[in-house]
Amino acid sequence: MNYEVVELKEKKVVGLTARTGNNDVNMTQVIGTLWQRFYGDGIYHAIAGKKNNCAIGLYSNYKDGVNDRYDVTVCCEVNDVQELKDGMVAQTINPGKYAKFVVHGNMQTAVMDFWTKLWVMDINRSFDCDFEEYQGDGDMENSEIHMYISIA
Repeated sequence: MNYEVVELKEKKVVGLTARTGNNDVNMTQVIGTLWQRFYGDGIYHAIAGKKNNCAIGLYSNYKDGVNDRYDVTVCCEVNDVQELKDGMVAQTINPGKYAKFVVHGNMQTAVMDFWTKLWVMDINRSFDCDFEEYQGDGDMENSEIHMYISIA
């Protein structure tokens, strides 16, 4: 998989968070439920001060790399954190060096494909935080997703 190395500035995000891990038998359900609540409960529309119309899937607070638990936050980037309601949380995407991949296709299958390939890739991950940035209008079948993987 091809990628470019980019240097990102700090990003403030607001959304919903849950803890899971790759070895958690309920991982897919935990993440899926967050996305359902994010759109179905109107959280996306309730987030004030959005910087753009992208949705983000953020993975952070890794304990021991890819095999341990981490936080998943379904969120949007904001200019400033304003009122948090309906169980919303504010998080920070740390500044630093990231490997940026661009994925196209069905939102769910393209993302799952990407992660499966990444897990076996020889890339110097820092496990600080990683995130998926969903571009455009939310077309499930023809999505463009920017994947940012923190690297050392």
